[in-house]
Amino acid sequence: MATILPVKGKTPEIEGDSFIAPNCTIVGDVTIGSHCSVWFNAVIRGDVNYIKIGNYSNIQDNVTIHGTYEKNGTDVGNYVNIGHNAIVHGCVIDDYVLIGMGAIVMDKAHIQSNVIIAAGAVVLENMVCESGFLYAGVPAKKIKPLTDEQLNLLKKLPHNYVLYSSWFTE
Repeated sequence: MATILPVKGKTPEIEGDSFIAPNCTIVGDVTIGSHCSVWFNAVIRGDVNYIKIGNYSNIQDNVTIHGTYEKNGTDVGNYVNIGHNAIVHGCVIDDYVLIGMGAIVMDKAHIQSNVIIAAGAVVLENMVCESGFLYAGVPAKKIKPLTDEQLNLLKKLPHNYVLYSSWFTE
């Protein structure tokens, strides 16, 4: 069973149609929208600041989402894919974004809509990732505009994860 705990009087609010893996951890001031999925060993720790996750977003295996005490909460938009082992910390992620496997997004970064952050990339503090581009590297840099195929992938992936999560609730 998932670990879902209150912290300082704030209990996670999770829409009933979202899939929550049995060994993930969600604590404190966390809001998760509808048709989301939080996968195995993911940690969403709203103990020091809030975490808001929009609708149709998927938080994949071993992801860590956190904020900074008295400074930065974390806002994750709608239709966001956060890949395996990524770290998302005290930042803003708009709609239709893919955070690649093992990527790190630091405090006060802003990932605008329709962006792909490549696997292993490190988005530094205060960085703004402009809509419509692929970012990669350490530190992350704007690489190239997204192709139509990549933009379509951003629209398709969240629905794939709704399907995958349905396999666990049949």
